[in-house]
Amino acid sequence: MIKKLLQGMVVGIANIIPGVSGGTMMVAMGLYDKLIHAITHLKSEFKNSMKLLIPIFIGAGAAIVILSRLFEFLLENYPIPTNFAFCGLIAGSLPFIFNKVKGHSVSTGKIIAFLIFFGIVILMALMGDTNGKAADVSFGIVNAIKLFGVGVVAAATMVVPGVSGSMMLMLLGYYDTILKTINHLMDAVVAFDMNGILAQCGVLIPFGIGVVIGIFLIAKLIEFIFSKAEIHAYYAIIGLIIASPIAILLKTDWSAFSVVTLLIGLVTFAAGWFVASKLGGE
Repeated sequence: MIKKLLQGMVVGIANIIPGVSGGTMMVAMGLYDKLIHAITHLKSEFKNSMKLLIPIFIGAGAAIVILSRLFEFLLENYPIPTNFAFCGLIAGSLPFIFNKVKGHSVSTGKIIAFLIFFGIVILMALMGDTNGKAADVSFGIVNAIKLFGVGVVAAATMVVPGVSGSMMLMLLGYYDTILKTINHLMDAVVAFDMNGILAQCGVLIPFGIGVVIGIFLIAKLIEFIFSKAEIHAYYAIIGLIIASPIAILLKTDWSAFSVVTLLIGLVTFAAGWFVASKLGGE
């Protein structure tokens, strides 16, 4: 139970960091196949599915709520060591993924799958402004529908290994808005400001509903793909994973670069690798 909560927290942390994939973290920790199965068989295997989903979702939700302000601070003030730690978390997943394709011959189709999805992540990193344009989330039917749609897209990309849901939010112009809304909601809860709570919920509820629906929709598609071309899918995931640290480093603010920050970054990279290796596997 505790391990599942911790794994959920890692997934939650990954999903609030642009360039880091929650799906990749699930693969790294040996959760991915189990989680997709639990979601797609929720009705037929309700009890067993909920045993897995509840601690994972609680851990992920807690991480997003509790750590969003911390990571906003770290990325703003210590971008290089923080992003090196994220790279370590992602790189630590590679041994687990390589075991999935071990013993299978390399083919042209598998290489093409690798290159296509490697290119997708790099292209996403090169697109748009780092912080994105602030989105209009004033109360209204149109904006609620937009937030629902953004939630669906974000959830779909959060679940796909190697693709960063938060980077997609950034490209859509909603990343800063959602992160700040979460922080404002926590401030309102602490102050017991009901007007503030309702105002932030007006943003987060339609977005959250979209996230839940998006997760269930994409889970069905992913299960189908893995049933038809599992090894090709893992080669695509390897491409996504290898490209993700490159994408993060391309997005990193290097203005504070020095030998000291580089050394600290190498230490945080090793720490991220260690955490991924300990949380990985069955």
